[in-house]
Amino acid sequence: MLIVGLTGSIGMGKSTAATYLRGRGVPVFDADAEVHRLYAGGKVVEKIERAFPGTTTQTGVDRARLSAALIAHPARLRELEAIVHPLVREAERSFLRAEARKGTPIAVLEIPLLFEANADKLVDTVIVLSAPEAVQRERILRRPGMTAEKLDSLLARQMPDAEKRARADFVVDTSGGTEQSEAHLDKILSELETWSGQAFAREWA
Repeated sequence: MLIVGLTGSIGMGKSTAATYLRGRGVPVFDADAEVHRLYAGGKVVEKIERAFPGTTTQTGVDRARLSAALIAHPARLRELEAIVHPLVREAERSFLRAEARKGTPIAVLEIPLLFEANADKLVDTVIVLSAPEAVQRERILRRPGMTAEKLDSLLARQMPDAEKRARADFVVDTSGGTEQSEAHLDKILSELETWSGQAFAREWA
């Protein structure tokens, strides 16, 4: 089974690309969705409350409060990652093992901070979604509750887009519209169908 890492900075079109790949029959694990699930309740919420008092409610982690806490103390992001990342990794392992048992030829891990978390070592190849900065900012600032300050804080935690493109095996420019991006993804999939993977046996089996 070939494992593909799908990544890109905020606002670059990862979710749209992942939805398209699922439509093509390629299974995709959404790391951010798993974080949302973990934040909804359970022991991880208790751990986050102990580390970041006042950032949770009876319904789970309040992402706005947690984000504000991290904006105030950016260096503490590592503490949060130490709580959450191992649990996400176990969920990814379960997903990949299940797909391997099915005989799935290609599986995708959609990981927003793939390079930042050194997860590129856990996949066979990496697709980066990218767009010019002006397009990126316009997309993100349209989101409810988003401000320029919050956006700058989010971008500060992420590797620059230029570096991600340089480290990618494939780069999909999403600024040209959905059809153009989908055609590029189709071309990449056609090439990947001829590849064999080694990451599963090395890292996940």
